[in-house]
Amino acid sequence: MTQTEEFRKYAHEFVDWIADYYSDIEKYPVKAQVKPREIFNKIPVLPPETGENMADIFKDFENIILPGITHWQSPNFFAYFPANASYPSLLAEMLTSALGAQCMKWETSPAAAELEARVTSWLRDMMGLPSVWTGVIQDTASTSTLAAILTAREKYSDYLINLNGMKDYSDLRVYCSVETHSSIEKAVKIAGIGNSNLVKIGTDGNFAMIPSELRRRIEEDIKNGYKPLCVVAAFGTTGSTAVDPLKEISVICRKFGIWLHIDAAYAGSALLLPEFRSLTDGLEQADSFVFNPHKWLFTNFDCSVYFVKDPAALVKTFEIIPEYLKTLSDNKVNNYCDWGIPLGRRFRALKLWFVIRSFGVKGLQEKLRNHISIAKTIEQIITNEKSFEILAPVNFNVICFRYKPDNLLSEEALNCLNENLLPNT
Repeated sequence: MTQTEEFRKYAHEFVDWIADYYSDIEKYPVKAQVKPREIFNKIPVLPPETGENMADIFKDFENIILPGITHWQSPNFFAYFPANASYPSLLAEMLTSALGAQCMKWETSPAAAELEARVTSWLRDMMGLPSVWTGVIQDTASTSTLAAILTAREKYSDYLINLNGMKDYSDLRVYCSVETHSSIEKAVKIAGIGNSNLVKIGTDGNFAMIPSELRRRIEEDIKNGYKPLCVVAAFGTTGSTAVDPLKEISVICRKFGIWLHIDAAYAGSALLLPEFRSLTDGLEQADSFVFNPHKWLFTNFDCSVYFVKDPAALVKTFEIIPEYLKTLSDNKVNNYCDWGIPLGRRFRALKLWFVIRSFGVKGLQEKLRNHISIAKTIEQIITNEKSFEILAPVNFNVICFRYKPDNLLSEEALNCLNENLLPNT
C-alpha cells in the first residue's frame, strides 16, 4: 500500500469516526474521568525506534487519549464560555491542514491574505461596526488585547519605547473594571507596564464599570504624575456578561486622550443582531475592538477578530522587515505578520469564510436569537422558583444563578452548597 493509499484509507475511517463522535457525543461524560498523571503514565517512557501501524496508534487514541478529553462540543458542556465548532468549520480545518500554508506574508499565500481582508470586512459590516475600522485575525482575545495595549503604548511614546525601552515611561496606567478578563492583567505584565499600574475600577449593581469612578481615578493619577494610557471596556464581562457604559467611557477617553479598547470576546457575536446594537452607543469612538468567532459563532478554536481604527499604528508597532522577509509586493498588500505578535500565521480566514457562507447572515442570526430565547425561557423558570435566585442580569445567553433554599444560610454555606451541586461528569 502506498503512502497515498494508506492516507486515503485512514482519512475515510477518521471522518467516519468524527461523524459518529458528533452523533453520539451526548453519551460521553463531559468532564474527563481521569486522575492527574494517569494519561502520562500510560504513554511509554521512550518513543518507538521504528514506525508503528496507524491502526495501533488510533487504537491508543481511543483507549488512552479519549478518556482524558473534556468534550467541549457536548450539548451538556456548561463550563466557561463555549468554544463552538460546526461542520463547515471542521471541513475548512481539514483543507487548512492539508494545504499546510504558512500565511505570514501576502507572497507566501496571497489567497490567505486577501480572504482575511474580505471576511473581516464582512464581519465588520454584518455587526454594524464603524466602516473606518480594519480587521485582522489573531489567535485569541488575549493576543488581541496585548496588541491593543502595545499599540497604545507605542503611539503614546511616539514609538520610542520600541526604540529605547521603558526607562522614561515607568508611570503609564491602564484601566479596566474589577470584572474584566484576566488577559488584561497578563497584557500589562507582558507590555512592561506592570501589575501595579493596572487600575481596577468598581462596578455597579449590574457588574458594569462605574464611569464616575473611572474619571476620578484618572484625574487622581494625572495629579500624582501618572500617565493614563488605555482603558479596556467590556462588552460582556467574563463573570456575568455585563456591558460597560461605552458612551460615558468613550467621552472620558476622548477628554483625556486615552486609547479605548473594547473586549467583546464572547458577547460581540450578538452584534450580528440589530436589536443589540443600542448597547454599543459610543463604540464608534473606540480605538480597537476584539471578539472571538471561536466562542459563539461556530468557528473552531482558534479565531479572534481584532478591529483597529489606525492600522498604520498597529503595523508600525510590530513591523520588522529583515532581508529574508522583503518582497516586491510589500508596499501594495497587507502582510499580516506585521499586524500582530507572531511571524508565522495559520490560514484562519478559510474556516470563517466557510462558516459565514454556509450559514449565511440570516442563519447565524437565527442561531443566536434561538440561544438567547432559550436563556430567557430558563431565566423565567428560575425566577419563578422560590428556592433559586438570579445573580446577574441575563444580557445574552449566560445565566448566573444559584440554589438558595434558606434565606438564613450564610454566604459561605450557600457557596459550599452550590459547589456540591456542580456535576463532575
